[in-house]
Amino acid sequence: MRIMAIDYGDAHTGIAISDSTGMLAGYTATINVYRPEALSAQIAALAEEHGVEELVLGYPKNMDGTLGPRAEKAEAMAALLREATGLPVALWDERRTTIDAHQILMNSGKNAKKRKKSVDAVAASLILEGYLTYKRSGQNGR
Repeated sequence: MRIMAIDYGDAHTGIAISDSTGMLAGYTATINVYRPEALSAQIAALAEEHGVEELVLGYPKNMDGTLGPRAEKAEAMAALLREATGLPVALWDERRTTIDAHQILMNSGKNAKKRKKSVDAVAASLILEGYLTYKRSGQNGR
């Protein structure tokens, strides 16, 4: 089962898609669009192209666990994605993924300009890896 993780942003959205076994992150990309409707259409096209069966969308909670305006935007995007793809959309706590993605890229020697181009895709990969680990462990209800 292929799963797509989405690190949703206002201008840049990271995408990571698992391999066909649903065990490893594989394909990554960044979509650079501003309009949520255009983004959901591009995600739907990618999901169809790669045979994705489930979406997991980064859910930006505050560090204290509360929900703010970014979480509301994610909930609205989840509704758009369900409509555009017909696929289930799980919301996944994405606290620290962008910070961790910057750290990973910095440690691999990427300068700030190169990090900016790939940080969203790396953040999506971290969301996907966390979600895949969760699913493998058989836990319910994160």
